[in-house]
Amino acid sequence: MIQDLIERKLQSAFTPIHLEVLNESYMHNVPPGSESHFKVVLVSESFEGKRLIARHRAINEVLADELENHIHALSIHTYTEVEWNEINGAFPSSPKCAGGGQ
Repeated sequence: MIQDLIERKLQSAFTPIHLEVLNESYMHNVPPGSESHFKVVLVSESFEGKRLIARHRAINEVLADELENHIHALSIHTYTEVEWNEINGAFPSSPKCAGGGQ
């Protein structure tokens, strides 16, 4: 499963304090059981002092093969432990699918 692979790679690369990999494919116009649209919520000490773009690039590097070959869309939410505590673990909901390609 792509979701399991994403989780393993991110766990290994970032040793997260908190990690959620959510398969949001069901929210899109894809066949049942698809693994094409994901949301990643990652809290890691490795993000300390890094700008948002650097955090996202780091995740994109780790998941380069999956992004190239399997994932159509990836929503990324990255936090330091302090940032995570400040928002009380309440990360943004994903928007509804706009129906692209229909």
